[in-house]
Amino acid sequence: MCKLSNSLTFYCFLFIVGFCTHVFSQPKTDLTAPFAFENGDRVLFVGNSLIENDVQFGYLELALTTRWPNRNLTFRNIGWSGDNVFGDARSYVTTPPTPYELLMQQITEAKPTVVFVAYGGIEAQEGEEGLPRFKQGLNQLIDKIDQLGAKTILVSPIPLLVSPSESVSQKNSALETYGSVIEQIAKARNKRFINVFKPILEASKQSMITENGVHLNATGYYHLATFLEKGLGWIARNEGITLDVSKNTVESNVPTQLLSQAKESTSFVVKETYFPLPAPQEDGKTIMVDNGRKLSIKGLKKGFYTLTSENEVIAVASAKQWEEGVVIRQGAAFVQAEELKKNIVKKEELFFYQYRPLNQTYILGFRSYEQGRHKKGLEEQNYLITWLEAQIATANQPKPVTYQLTLLK
Repeated sequence: MCKLSNSLTFYCFLFIVGFCTHVFSQPKTDLTAPFAFENGDRVLFVGNSLIENDVQFGYLELALTTRWPNRNLTFRNIGWSGDNVFGDARSYVTTPPTPYELLMQQITEAKPTVVFVAYGGIEAQEGEEGLPRFKQGLNQLIDKIDQLGAKTILVSPIPLLVSPSESVSQKNSALETYGSVIEQIAKARNKRFINVFKPILEASKQSMITENGVHLNATGYYHLATFLEKGLGWIARNEGITLDVSKNTVESNVPTQLLSQAKESTSFVVKETYFPLPAPQEDGKTIMVDNGRKLSIKGLKKGFYTLTSENEVIAVASAKQWEEGVVIRQGAAFVQAEELKKNIVKKEELFFYQYRPLNQTYILGFRSYEQGRHKKGLEEQNYLITWLEAQIATANQPKPVTYQLTLLK
């Protein structure tokens, strides 16, 4: 009996040593450094309506993929309105799978290498009583992502932006609390965390960014995309350019070259690193956002100058205004970015109706004996999705843009 006890103690000791060696020998990610995608990364968005609704706008994928035009990234959005960390909203009246099993299955089938997780908005309705269960569920979800060998990036809930009241204040307090818990879990598990609660709140003071105080509109998703970029440690994409035609110098981190100069005209080429984010459209109107690039040109003689590119007038301003800086919000790069966004939306919508068809109970569920033959048609949509992804990858290659500045007579 004593020998058996000693043996068990010895093997338990070896197990504990081995476990601790494995855990503490794992290299930790430097979360202070800007995040970088690797070539071939498969990026997955999972969460509630905050994630799902971007299918209509495509800003999240557009912002991330345009930052890395040469990395061959693939994106999938499996957000689900009303969902929580246990996938409770994903039921389609058939068991198995259970809603949670379906969530795990959908994450696994996406074969992600990077997962953006945005939960907490629904769970916050449970208040403090729901925190233990939320912590358990979020940790289980991160465990699953870890098992798949993928990186987890946690995103906070956003605030309610309806008319202020005592009830709204309490709900927003709960949302902030859940955001803090997500941040704590991120720190404990060495995961990236992006707090978008306060930035969204500040953005709402400048413009209408929701449809109903709860769900973001196009403008809201434009801002959310920029907040994700900042949270990932990336510099602003609209860095300014300063030219001095009298000294033939350029000040900018954006590759820019002066080509020719004359008394009344000058030309230069800008080698775009990545596209600008196109301005959102609301009810057919373009919303003014900070998506332009400030172009300053010094050393011009007095007069008004026209800036053109590819025979398109970009801006007209005086020499003094050019010296102070003129914000450029149109041109070939903006047109190309808008076309790229349209293809992203087409692809995201196609995938949306593939992985969760409207009549999924009849095609994939317990009544599949009626319309299960259509499952093959859903699978064949992969050809269209792959084709669109090829179009996106091709269009995601910024081209040098040549500008001409001419004295207006």
